[in-house]
Amino acid sequence: MKRTRMFTITASAVAAVLALSSCGGKQEAKPAGEGGGDCTAASGQITVATGNSTGVYYVLGGGLAQIISDNTDLKATAAETGASVQNLQQLAKGDFDIAFSLADTAADAVSGDADFKEAEDISALTRIYDNYTHVVVRKSANIKSIKDFKGKTISTGSPKSGTEVIANRLIESAGLGDGDVTKQRLDLAKTVDSLKDGTIDGMVWSGGLPTAGVTDLFTSNGKDVEILDISDLEDPMKEINPVYEVAEIPGETYKGVDEVKTIVTPNVLMVRNDMDEGTACALTTLIYDKKDDLVKVHAAADEINLDTAEAPDPIPLHPGSQNALDELNK
Repeated sequence: MKRTRMFTITASAVAAVLALSSCGGKQEAKPAGEGGGDCTAASGQITVATGNSTGVYYVLGGGLAQIISDNTDLKATAAETGASVQNLQQLAKGDFDIAFSLADTAADAVSGDADFKEAEDISALTRIYDNYTHVVVRKSANIKSIKDFKGKTISTGSPKSGTEVIANRLIESAGLGDGDVTKQRLDLAKTVDSLKDGTIDGMVWSGGLPTAGVTDLFTSNGKDVEILDISDLEDPMKEINPVYEVAEIPGETYKGVDEVKTIVTPNVLMVRNDMDEGTACALTTLIYDKKDDLVKVHAAADEINLDTAEAPDPIPLHPGSQNALDELNK
């Protein structure tokens, strides 16, 4: 199992690493009658599974842990992980209490498909912001589409990440087989370093806007790399999973880069179904009440919106979250 790095974020910055651990699941259930119909969080410890340290999950997950700690009787910590697949596998096992995930991976988990051998007993607190698929290639590699990955060395993201899921599906949708591409399963920091030194030809990354690691790449090596338009793969990607959509990465999101169309995937916050309804309700309400604080941590949180709060099919909402959204929408 991939080791996870635990940290707590301060109110002023995404901050220091506190300990190395993959353990969590410390939330204490309320006594009967105290954790159901109300909208009050339990007490105790709670853990949030995030993602790569240079990605948005890590930053925003730290911010979420902070607002939970500041506004409830729960003490929250956040963990650096490989992201979506790992997060949901460990959430289901009880290692974490809240997990960031891409909606396609969450749909697989609740259906028992792809990386999940059986349907997991998990549900969503809410849909949050969208992840944008970044396909970044070295200009000298002569890659103009995913089909041109053939014979190239490509970073497909951390093992058991949502990025890896999307990268493999893009390759499949382009009509390429596993043997056609030399895949490097690198986290974002190593991916960016490898593009800088020319040891890989390209990368796939799924993240919010802007992603710090990609910002670093275009700030330091913008003349050498470019982002590809992959919108032509929307239809075959939708055949694999209907959650995929096309949207634009706005111009100048990254230094010197014009707007570019890409595949986007919603993000969801997932919990186990055994979380008491009062806690799920309180956490969901907190996300919307403290949205402005999350936006201060990362601009991607500005996309969190009650109009799109319900998770896409087939991902169910936790009953406590449904109670919260019903109340918030009154």
